[in-house]
Amino acid sequence: MSLSILVILHEAGHYAAAKYFGTRVEKFYLFFDWKFSLFKFRKGETEYGIGWIPLGGYVKISGMIDESMDTDQMANEPQPWEFRSKPAWQRLIILLGGVTVNFLLAMVIYIGIMFVWGEKYLPNENLKDGVWVVDSLATNMGFQNGDKIVSINDNKIERFSGIMPEMIYGGVVQVIRENGEKRNIEVPNNFIETLIDKENRQLFMYRMPFIVSKVVEESQNIDIGLLPKDIIVSLNGDEVKYFDEFSAMAKELAGEEVELGIRRNGNSKTLTANISEDGKLGVLSGSLNLIELEKLGYYQLEVHEYGLLESIPKGINKALKQMSDYFRQLKLIFNPSTGAYKGVGGFASIGNLFPPVWDWQIFWSMTAFLSIMLGVLNLLPIPALDGGHAMFTIYEMLTGKKPNDKFMEHAQLIGILLLLSLFLFANGMDAYKGFFK
Repeated sequence: MSLSILVILHEAGHYAAAKYFGTRVEKFYLFFDWKFSLFKFRKGETEYGIGWIPLGGYVKISGMIDESMDTDQMANEPQPWEFRSKPAWQRLIILLGGVTVNFLLAMVIYIGIMFVWGEKYLPNENLKDGVWVVDSLATNMGFQNGDKIVSINDNKIERFSGIMPEMIYGGVVQVIRENGEKRNIEVPNNFIETLIDKENRQLFMYRMPFIVSKVVEESQNIDIGLLPKDIIVSLNGDEVKYFDEFSAMAKELAGEEVELGIRRNGNSKTLTANISEDGKLGVLSGSLNLIELEKLGYYQLEVHEYGLLESIPKGINKALKQMSDYFRQLKLIFNPSTGAYKGVGGFASIGNLFPPVWDWQIFWSMTAFLSIMLGVLNLLPIPALDGGHAMFTIYEMLTGKKPNDKFMEHAQLIGILLLLSLFLFANGMDAYKGFFK
């Protein structure tokens, strides 16, 4: 639904610009109507409808070589209401009308998100005891539990959630060890390729306490009195603040009887337990979200609420940063050495962006992101896309030479074939992941 709305608004941008400059719009369609349409009606000079091929949508502008490949019209003398009769600057505005709407829409949505929900996040500097390394990929690169990730490629990391998005570009991560030692850790150029191949793509977590979720039935500690929601706070008298600390300490006490200090409903209690030969307690650990951890005093979240006027610059800046990040990600995809092309996906990947349970904040955040994605992709210099048409128009404005219609026909055909190939590749990658991963 979100993508269909964005396509309609994108095409409405072309439509509005064309009508403003007195250019005739013959068709306005959601999806493509090759041979026939599912629904259509005519109002004035424009036919509106829904096609049967769910690949975006289009507006057919008179006198323009577009997806319809209507070359018969181009054989006639140019008419005043046709696209080809308009000055180059007007044609450029019509061509960029769609992506302009996409970018403006993203800004409006982000402004609304800031106004309604504000921002709540974990500042990176508030991880006083560093991160929890939860995957061997990070361990193999040299990261350790308790590392404070200060910056990546000399860019300071402001939010914990910003670590992974910045690491995908490779480079150098600056960390401070628990003993105060400063280290530089190299992230390989093809890091994103390795990450894509993994089922779990989260390398770091905020550290959390050892919370008992369940004592397993065959556990050696089934009868010692451990209960769900107990928090283990000490082992043989030594303080245990985090789960990863307990795991490391328990391995050194494998096969021994130990004293567990626990906190239950705000009260302290001591239990005698046994550590298995493989260094396990025999319980399933639970997890808490950041709000729950904040209530327990582990972290301090940053909360910002914005009035309408404050929301405007915040929303615009958020949209601009997302645009910049998406352009950077496209550079990774088009660089074969990074292997990022393996992460390209189609409709299934887009659908997976949305959670299974409805959440308005996530819905609008994803819609804003998809609007930016649609705008950026349409700016690619591929002849069948807005960016390709704009490229030829800018060339004309700079040189005074307009590409002839035959050249544009061939360029459009090549562009369509290239887009179909990209479409098949993206959705083929989805199918491959679904069947074999």
